[in-house]
Amino acid sequence: MSDKGQHIVASYDRDLEAIQALIMKMGGLVEAAILDAATSLERRDEELAERVRQGDKAIDALEERVNEECARLLAMRQPIASDLRTVLSVMKISANLERVGDYAKNLAKRTSVLVQMQPIEGSAGAIRRMAKAVEGMMKDALDAYIQRDAELAQDVRMRDHDVDQMYNALFREFLTFMMEDPRNITACMHLHFIAKNIERMGDHVTSIAEQVIYLVTGVMPEDNRPKGDRTPYDNTGVK
Repeated sequence: MSDKGQHIVASYDRDLEAIQALIMKMGGLVEAAILDAATSLERRDEELAERVRQGDKAIDALEERVNEECARLLAMRQPIASDLRTVLSVMKISANLERVGDYAKNLAKRTSVLVQMQPIEGSAGAIRRMAKAVEGMMKDALDAYIQRDAELAQDVRMRDHDVDQMYNALFREFLTFMMEDPRNITACMHLHFIAKNIERMGDHVTSIAEQVIYLVTGVMPEDNRPKGDRTPYDNTGVK
């Protein structure tokens, strides 16, 4: 390879590393948003919920920057097929991270409403455990991306079923509370939407894992991952 060719490759690698650093920064903010949103509900902490809502702006700004850097790299470097796959995967990963951030923000919004209501016994802890499971999936999905570990990404993909099962159990629990006492209906509806938000977070994290598998193997997983959500509702209220 000529000196010029080596320079172009080195420059391209530096650009990709810079974009990857943005993805990891974005991922760290999203992980924190998931846990902080769930914690704000459990502690009935409106101040923490507001920080989550405000923090979503930084996540959105990072996604925009990733897209700008990827567009610039595509225009200037004209990457070969394998490198093009990397850039496109990065853009899809960043889009999924941004959506998870939106769900965390929406969870925090509902927390601010729920603190004004009588708490539903055990619900906040169950929501936090579900959020913790999704945050663990997120951490492993990002590790799989950095390490180009398709096996770890596949493990994340399969764990989405556990999150779905947790959601189904919560849904049934909320129905029971509502039937036992109509005064619980409003709070349980908000909690249901929160649980559905977290279930959808799991879906987006699973999409990140699938992008990692595609990045490593060149093939998107074809088998349908097990979906455990059997409830009739999908109104997550994300805005």
